[in-house]
Amino acid sequence: MKLKTLLLAVCTLTATATVISGCGRKPNTLTSAEKADGWQLLFDGETLDGWRDYNGDSLTGPWSAVDGTIMAEGSGSDSNGYIVTDREYANFHLKWEWKISKGGNSGMMYHVVERPGFDVPYITGPEYQLIDDDNFAEMNDGYQLEPWQRCAVDYAMYVPDFETRKLNPYGEWNESEIIFDNGHVTYILNGQVTVEFDAWSEDWFARKAAGKWADCTEYGMSRTGHICLQDHGYPAWFRNIRIKELPASEPVEKDLFNGKDLTGWIVYGTDPWYVDEEGCLVCESGTDNTYGYLGTSEYYDNFDLTLEFLQESAGNSGVFVRSVVPHGVTVSGWQVEVAPPGCDTGGVYESYGRGWLYQIPDEKENILKYGEWNTMRIRLEGDHLQSWLNGEPMTDIQDEKIGKGHGRICLQIHDGGGIKVRWRNLHIKTL
Repeated sequence: MKLKTLLLAVCTLTATATVISGCGRKPNTLTSAEKADGWQLLFDGETLDGWRDYNGDSLTGPWSAVDGTIMAEGSGSDSNGYIVTDREYANFHLKWEWKISKGGNSGMMYHVVERPGFDVPYITGPEYQLIDDDNFAEMNDGYQLEPWQRCAVDYAMYVPDFETRKLNPYGEWNESEIIFDNGHVTYILNGQVTVEFDAWSEDWFARKAAGKWADCTEYGMSRTGHICLQDHGYPAWFRNIRIKELPASEPVEKDLFNGKDLTGWIVYGTDPWYVDEEGCLVCESGTDNTYGYLGTSEYYDNFDLTLEFLQESAGNSGVFVRSVVPHGVTVSGWQVEVAPPGCDTGGVYESYGRGWLYQIPDEKENILKYGEWNTMRIRLEGDHLQSWLNGEPMTDIQDEKIGKGHGRICLQIHDGGGIKVRWRNLHIKTL
């Protein structure tokens, strides 16, 4: 056999057993072709620069850089042991190599959101499961994995054909890939597609509502976020972690309210939200006299929104942006105020946080037309939030915390009772 042919055969066998690192690639480096194609390394092979604790500002363990790998030391648990990239990613092609200890359990998450109220990343970010199927029961008191818990699944959502899946055993290297292209998602294991699905489709929402994530309102909703590695109490090793960002889809312009029903919206709380005979969206206080919210079923981060509102009674309401609902009617986000005269309509309030970020000048209080239709415009791009009321500028602020937020648009009805507000012509253009 000629030397060139022999080397090719060796590389082919090595790729099958231990993946591609040894043949023509120095671990944790990019080829010239990859660099030209836009690939970037998420691990330099020597340090954990660019990684930190979930919801933290530094890295405290149980992770270390060992022999050209990111090593999970195996002392993490369900409640800790997660590290995330400093950067966030929206649309991407992610590749990495990994191996795991006998009976081990780990995972690669993406679109992970950091926010007060989110104690663990998996309630926001989908997970490509990494686990030793064959020996898990032996090493974990006989626990039998469900199909949705096995390796290369979209955890608790989509499962592959396990008969055709190509998984190398514990202690050997595997290569995995995630392609997230504007909602179309593909998982790959050792060169073979395991699952393929469309995030936020009717099927996706049905699976979410019927399974583990039924009570996790914000699971999988964000269209951008951090890449996250999991130490779930077992040693695991990662190398050659590289990512290529993919272009975003074109901006969308549409009506958020169809004038007929609440399609595209989710009710939080007991207060009634309904459509009246004139095709207006109405919120009014219920018998509990508590807070109530109506949130979009989609996240909107950067947008230009216009809407009209009419305060019939009391009128204490608001438009929340980049907001999340961790549980019940606890809405965390930023409210562009809709309130009775003299109460800063058009100003910005941070719910369950710093309180007022901006209150309008007293001389602008007469811009609100109480008991009549008003037009509000809200523009949010990055950390820059602006509002207008009846064509007049009300708020123009830049805020770092807002800039890091992701979430829904929510309409509010305040607690206290006796409130009724009508809404119409809710129109959005994404940026």
